Amino acid sequence: MKILFIFAVIATSLTVQACPGGTWPRNQSTSPGGGLSTSVGGGMSTSPGGGASTSNGGGLSTYNGGGLSTYNGGGLSTYNGGGLSTYNGGGLSTYNGGGLSTYNGGGLSTYNGGGLSTHSDGPNTYCSNIPPWPVFVKYLESNGYTREAKIIQDAFRAAGLPL
Repeated sequence: MKILFIFAVIATSLTVQACPGGTWPRNQSTSPGGGLSTSVGGGMSTSPGGGASTSNGGGLSTYNGGGLSTYNGGGLSTYNGGGLSTYNGGGLSTYNGGGLSTYNGGGLSTYNGGGLSTHSDGPNTYCSNIPPWPVFVKYLESNGYTREAKIIQDAFRAAGLPL
């Protein structure tokens, strides 16, 4: 029985996608490592460094590299790669891989690897430095980014997903 349990733990840990530092899974999967998963490595994990953690390096942290940080690399940064950046790869970019992109790998893509994918995408899991989607949208609305917030809300609605 113990051997079976150990195997199950090892097998589960092998399927969890580790996002690069300062990013978290932000797809719509509830599977381990998914954007809606509360387990370690998930986008809604409150464990240290987790996607919904307020501790240093977490998705709801205001410290450098956190999802609510306005510093370089933060989820609310306007600099290259930041969650509020409109440049390639930024959270408000509509280009390939950007947070508002509907193309493969984009934040609003429903395909595997996209932010609106409900699949367990393994190594192709959409990872981002933004805080969890509902928190991000509320921030956008409260800070004058109403157009961008509406784009995200409309994409979730069109995909039949709750926000």
